[in-house]
Amino acid sequence: MLALIAGTGRLPHEVAGRLKARPLICALHGSEPDYVDAELVFRLEHLGSFIERLKSADITEICMAGAVARPHIDPAAIDAATLPLVPILQAALGQGDDGALRAVIQIFEKSGFTVRAAHDVAPDLLLAEGVLTSVQPGEIDKADAARGAEVVTAMAAVDVGQSCAIRNRQAIAIEGQFGTQWMLNSLAIRPDGEGGLLYKAPKPGQERRADLPTIGPDTVEQVAQAALSGIVIEAGGVIVLERDAVVDACDRLGLFLWVRQV
Repeated sequence: MLALIAGTGRLPHEVAGRLKARPLICALHGSEPDYVDAELVFRLEHLGSFIERLKSADITEICMAGAVARPHIDPAAIDAATLPLVPILQAALGQGDDGALRAVIQIFEKSGFTVRAAHDVAPDLLLAEGVLTSVQPGEIDKADAARGAEVVTAMAAVDVGQSCAIRNRQAIAIEGQFGTQWMLNSLAIRPDGEGGLLYKAPKPGQERRADLPTIGPDTVEQVAQAALSGIVIEAGGVIVLERDAVVDACDRLGLFLWVRQV
């Protein structure tokens, strides 16, 4: 039986809707999902007790999907079952997102669970290589996409962000802790030209069983408002929510969507 640890955004709903058997939907306190109902909400200070409850419910697999805010640990709230995990949790919270997720996955695996990626549970969330839209990327866009891949690789060295905006081979914005939407909104508020693209891809070498980059219809609207010309995502590395709506929105707004093989 699978437990879906659901965060915010549409991804948990998309994953749950593709499963043949209903999962046990769980959520971390403070990051409760907005598109599915959590049956079990736990605090990080009670992670050990949460693991025991999963075992008692015959859970053997775990899938983490959706955005989760980095929690603050209240030392006074840590229960006895979680005390042995405190050194790992403290180290995890001091790392970047990928490092923190690796530590959490390690805890679950050492507890006997199989951790599955959202795109493993629902493979059609990933797209194969190609341009899905009427508008096609041009030669400048291809050069910008190559530059975007270089920028994301450089960002991976410090474990921040999975996307950037590129125009004429220059990074005009990079994703930080506030996410892609904040980055695109900053461009819309302070426009400095038109053209360019949003490039989105996993960090090289990142743990892909959680926190794969994601786009959806809202991303398309934000890209248009930022006066960019299109979106480039890594083939097999970026989850696309509501695929048909994403392509339709791109066509309506005159944007290209290029699933690029790296």
